[in-house]
Amino acid sequence: NNTTIIMLGRIRSARRAASSLHQASRSTNVAAASRRQPQQFSLLQQQQQHNFRPTAATTATTSHFFSSTTAPLSSEFLQSYDAHVAERAAMANGKLGGIAPKPLDAAQTATLIDELRAASSSDSDSSPEASRLVELLSHRVPPGVDEAAYVKAAYLSAVALGKESPTLISRLRAVELLGTMQGGYNVGTLVELLSGDDAELKASAAHQLKHTLLVFDAFHDIVDLYNKGNEAAKEVLESWAAAEWFTSKPDIPDKITVTVFKVTGETNTDDLSPAQDAWSRPDVPLHALAMLKNERDGIVPEQDGEIGPLGQIDELLQKGHPLAYVGDVVGTGSSRKSATNSVLWFMGEDIPYVPNMKTGGVCIGGKIAPIFFNTMEDSGALPIEMDVSNLNTGDVVDIYPKEGEVVDRACDEVICKFELKTNVLLDEVRAGGRIPLIIGRGITSKARVALGRDASVADTFNLPVAPEDTPKGYSLAQKMVGKACGVEGIPPGQYCEPTMTTVGSQDTTGPMTRDELKSLACLGFSADLVMQSFCHTAAYPKPVDVVTHHTLPDFIQTRGGVSLRPGDGIIHSWLNRMLVPDTVGTGGDSHTRFPLGVSFPAGSGLVAFAAATGVFPLDMPESVLVRFTGTMQPGITLRDLVQAIPYTAIQNGLLTIEKKGKKNVFSGRVLEIEGLPDLKCEQAFELSDASAERSAAGCTIKLNKEPVIEYLQSNVVMLKWMISEGYGDPRTLERRIARMEDWLANPHLMEADNNAEYAEIIEINMDEIKEPILALPNDPDASALLSEVAGDKIDEVFIGSCMTNIGHFRAAGKLLADKKSATLPTRLWVSPPTKMDAAQLSEEGYYSTFGTAGARMEMPGCSLCMGNQARVEPGCTVVSTSTRNFPNRLGQGSNVYLASAELAAIASIEGKLPTVDEYMKYMSTVDATAGDTYRYLNFDELPEFVEASDKVEISDEMREAAKKLKF
Repeated sequence: NNTTIIMLGRIRSARRAASSLHQASRSTNVAAASRRQPQQFSLLQQQQQHNFRPTAATTATTSHFFSSTTAPLSSEFLQSYDAHVAERAAMANGKLGGIAPKPLDAAQTATLIDELRAASSSDSDSSPEASRLVELLSHRVPPGVDEAAYVKAAYLSAVALGKESPTLISRLRAVELLGTMQGGYNVGTLVELLSGDDAELKASAAHQLKHTLLVFDAFHDIVDLYNKGNEAAKEVLESWAAAEWFTSKPDIPDKITVTVFKVTGETNTDDLSPAQDAWSRPDVPLHALAMLKNERDGIVPEQDGEIGPLGQIDELLQKGHPLAYVGDVVGTGSSRKSATNSVLWFMGEDIPYVPNMKTGGVCIGGKIAPIFFNTMEDSGALPIEMDVSNLNTGDVVDIYPKEGEVVDRACDEVICKFELKTNVLLDEVRAGGRIPLIIGRGITSKARVALGRDASVADTFNLPVAPEDTPKGYSLAQKMVGKACGVEGIPPGQYCEPTMTTVGSQDTTGPMTRDELKSLACLGFSADLVMQSFCHTAAYPKPVDVVTHHTLPDFIQTRGGVSLRPGDGIIHSWLNRMLVPDTVGTGGDSHTRFPLGVSFPAGSGLVAFAAATGVFPLDMPESVLVRFTGTMQPGITLRDLVQAIPYTAIQNGLLTIEKKGKKNVFSGRVLEIEGLPDLKCEQAFELSDASAERSAAGCTIKLNKEPVIEYLQSNVVMLKWMISEGYGDPRTLERRIARMEDWLANPHLMEADNNAEYAEIIEINMDEIKEPILALPNDPDASALLSEVAGDKIDEVFIGSCMTNIGHFRAAGKLLADKKSATLPTRLWVSPPTKMDAAQLSEEGYYSTFGTAGARMEMPGCSLCMGNQARVEPGCTVVSTSTRNFPNRLGQGSNVYLASAELAAIASIEGKLPTVDEYMKYMSTVDATAGDTYRYLNFDELPEFVEASDKVEISDEMREAAKKLKF
């Protein structure tokens, strides 16, 4: 539509403006972290030290340069901008002051700068319009390597270097504003000024660099200047060595006073960042309106199903303290940094010179899901796990973070005591997040070495404490992470930074990952392979999704990544085929759970950090071993074994369904699975994928070499086919193919030590599993045998998601082909995971079977699973093969059972959950042809793919590059 065309035009214009710099920096490995200005007190600390009382306007991040109530305007830009401000201020009926305006894009920034150029220097003192133009350029342009940041940096650099006559912004002020841009496009100019003749500008440039962490290769330029006797460069290095970028920030106060905002029960990331609103996630203040939009105990939305409890939040803010998010269980489900962004929008602190993002804040949970905890860390928040039973909404409490106590302000009694997760956590909060702390510690250490001193930074920072006891042996995950760190193994509790071999990003978090990469000043990936998919939005794209489909591939590929295309299918079904055995990775989707190697899914900020730097900060988790014994019984599927894990844990008292005082042996630990060594890799993923629903940090599966060899031989052909089809970046694909071929030439798989230690060992005897096991509505942990729920009426059935493979669709097709009635009593949805699966199923006639049965055929991709595209009817009962069944996820008020594709197909035919006898009768026909049904896509046996791959040659350069990669 016209809106989309205009948006695309603006973005393309901005890209052309920045393309030369992008290409010049193409091979630079960069990463970064956000920071606050030196001596800038956070809002939280202002409140503590000056008894500052927040207001609705403060919470909405409004300020004088947002206001449209100034004198009559002569600026066309300001007239347009004020209209936008007014429009945003009216949103949500003006509650909490509406929402903040969007940051300026490249086109707006260029227009603003044109007006700055046209002004005279005398205007700065007399014109409020002139003052606002400067304020907007200063505060409303994103930092890093955003396209608008390029335009801003180019102008300020020209002024600072004397290449353009100053008008409203002096040369000195231009240098100061360059120093607020965190890194990337601004650094070169600041370094150049260190050698300039103007003493004032030189001193200012040095001051800005002292508090800039995103210098990367420019660090060596500064060292070179220091070695040549440049005093300004020496000052910068001395400041870095003294960690002034950190010590100049206020220390964490001894006491933090907050008002409790409590959400009882379980808060999952769908509650905080609903899938239906995924399109708005990059627009943080707009997306935050949807937080907790569905009515629940103690939560009264402003507009049920549309806008969250803004009135409640506003009322609590009137108590004069920041809010702390409190819950029994917080942050389960997807790895959405947007969930953290929404919480912090209402409960965090502004970041100077970074529009529409917040940091800080306090999150307290009886249990905080590990990915959400890490995302809070990365955002500079203070996450605390403790007993929350005595905390209630509206309570005003004093948190003593260094003493580990929470005190009721009304009676001065200790409510609860707690221990921080790590001794580094308060340093992370002070630094503005875990990522800036990691980068900052590194630059401090490097500066000390450059000055001829010891590299240790233990005198300034709280460093991770190594565990006292060395384990007798290492688990498989501990060995894999150890290999990625260049050691034998990593014991639980040890901080490490493993090399990231493979990183995945999907489209509902991808735009946020892109923003994070920009703020990290990333112009080239250091991780060996970064892949972007479009599986969550391709089927039913909104205009903003169309823009993403057109712009995100280029962003990823120009940094050396691999981009899929809309309609290709699910991220995991592709990414798994790019894996190298026994390596480590991550992804911006909670189901990035490798069947080969191990992955630790994360929020978009940490995923961007891993992609940019090639490493991943990790406190090595403990492991829980699940060992299968016996033999799979007739009619039992792998999906039943998936659900047997929580089912058995519940029987053993290791997992509870009740959220208050929730017990979950898997939470934050690595789930390690043994006893099924001959599974195909596609089958193994069904087990590893579901570790996300256990809130596990990661998963490993012990496999024999034979299925892994078969899988990689197929995948080499598929990747060569991708190159022949024009997928990019081709050099990255070539390098990955070379790594796979190197492994195939000498196949070897790591194994756990016999004396490895586990937090718990769970034995599951498959001989005892005689009937299917389902997840009950609406909790993936709640489990029941089919005999316990048989007869429940079913309205709709979904067969799809990353939990399925081509074998599941063949089985469903064979069951549907034998149905006796002409029409199904249910609404059946079918969505294969990839376009290759869809093509093969069509060729084999299964699409005809599905169509004859009246199934609704969906584009290969996530379809119903996430709930952001098509949805089931409100209030209906569903059997689904999807990953999770949180309330309102597949449909408003729907009740969703999770089960195998086979049971789902039978339920679609019967219109109810069958009895065990009925189920077994159907399954006898499937079991009879299992060899034909459960075949997988081996691309090295498909002529179309083999012919294409034969035409692709791997360059010697990429083969040599692959050999140099150890991990």
